[in-house]
Amino acid sequence: MIKGLHHNAYRCRDTEETRKFYEDFLDLPLMHVLEIKTTKTGRSSNVLHSFFEMGDGSYLAFFEAPNEPFEFKQQHDFDLHIALEVDYDHMLAMKAKGDESEIETRGVADHGFIHSIYFRDPNGYVIELTAKTGEGESSFNSDEAHAQLADWQTNKHAS
Repeated sequence: MIKGLHHNAYRCRDTEETRKFYEDFLDLPLMHVLEIKTTKTGRSSNVLHSFFEMGDGSYLAFFEAPNEPFEFKQQHDFDLHIALEVDYDHMLAMKAKGDESEIETRGVADHGFIHSIYFRDPNGYVIELTAKTGEGESSFNSDEAHAQLADWQTNKHAS
């Protein structure tokens, strides 16, 4: 049985630049770094793996691999984003903090069951801070979701 998220891992350009965003701006403490000089298959490596702790004990993690090619780009919200849950007042405080900084800040977006704001981190990833509205996931229904997915599969190329 899957218990929950331990960590998600993403590439980063520079760990210190990434730390400034996640620790100094978002207040997620840097809790562990692991320098990887040799892979489990014996291949030589030069990678730093860093872990930033969230309130539930899970982590956002990053790999800095300066000698390994990777295309960093401004990610579109639909392509890749990380959504982190906060309470509504904290979301509004972070919106104000973002507006006062040089960090790209968007929102508040009303998605019905959540309200969200968006930042762009130094690696081009979109970071969403989201607060539940009270309608919450209690309105989520697996049978309805499967029916909507089946309808989508049938009609997605129609328009």
